[in-house]
Amino acid sequence: MAGSGAVPALLAAAWALLAAAFLAVLVLLRRAPAWLTGGGGVSGLFQDLIRYGKTKGGCGQRPAWLRLVQVPKRWFTHFYVVSVLWNGFLLIWLFRAEFLGGSLPSWIQHMHHALGRDSQSEDMDSEHFSALLVLLLLWLHSCRRLAECLWTSVFSNGVIHIVQYCFGLAYYIAVGSTVLCQVPTVRNGKEFSAQICWYHVIGVTMYIWASLHQHRCLVILANLRKSKSGKVVSLNHSVPFGDWFERVSCPHYFAELLIYVSMAVTLGLHNVTWWCVVMYVLFNQALAAVLCHEFYQKKFSSYPKHRKAFIPFVF
Repeated sequence: MAGSGAVPALLAAAWALLAAAFLAVLVLLRRAPAWLTGGGGVSGLFQDLIRYGKTKGGCGQRPAWLRLVQVPKRWFTHFYVVSVLWNGFLLIWLFRAEFLGGSLPSWIQHMHHALGRDSQSEDMDSEHFSALLVLLLLWLHSCRRLAECLWTSVFSNGVIHIVQYCFGLAYYIAVGSTVLCQVPTVRNGKEFSAQICWYHVIGVTMYIWASLHQHRCLVILANLRKSKSGKVVSLNHSVPFGDWFERVSCPHYFAELLIYVSMAVTLGLHNVTWWCVVMYVLFNQALAAVLCHEFYQKKFSSYPKHRKAFIPFVF
């Protein structure tokens, strides 16, 4: 395994700062002072920035000016279009560099240098193969989510703030670039050989398991709005049952976290930068899950009391 000195410190710090920001928002939401629970001014902006879709109804009447900077929630699809294209592009470049003896383009090497990656640092075949495998998993995840947005999910007329939309687009560019920055740009004359390690097997197995459950949960949500024939008959919200919904309100968010944890395992468990990405996903998805959980509890008086918001039996 590569030493921690090869980790791009600047990139790790950026993800850690982002994770800390979402943790702060989550804590603030749970202990919200009176001036953050209203519907106008600073409180309205705060609530509008952290909520989307159905949960926007939980922050009262929104000022007219806030409604001018919103886009349809169904535009989530654009996130995965960008991810498939961008991360597919990076995957092709990395594949060419590793298997065909090419080199990464100069702009990627400059990005490595700017983010603190030492191109001459010690490299190992397992590290290169791990990064290639994780980038492939990330691309496959984006392909599946794009397909689900197009052919499985049934979007209502919910909206998201334009800031959230732009942030989402930037996120999927940044996360793929983060994977690419985990390998040196120079192989020091070595020939690439794929070395499958125990953590690759465990990581990929965990990835498949979490992905299957996430897909099942998304199908359950979509079927709430469809007839038995598959025709959309309603855009109303209903209480989902089945699979991990029996334990948590947002199992698809929990599965998303597990998918990123599986990538951390695939990288060999030692990659500090990716664990910072995992911490960001943890707090980001936890925030969304808490808001959805509160929505279900307020809307449905008979909502199962044993369900947690995000992590079964824990949170």
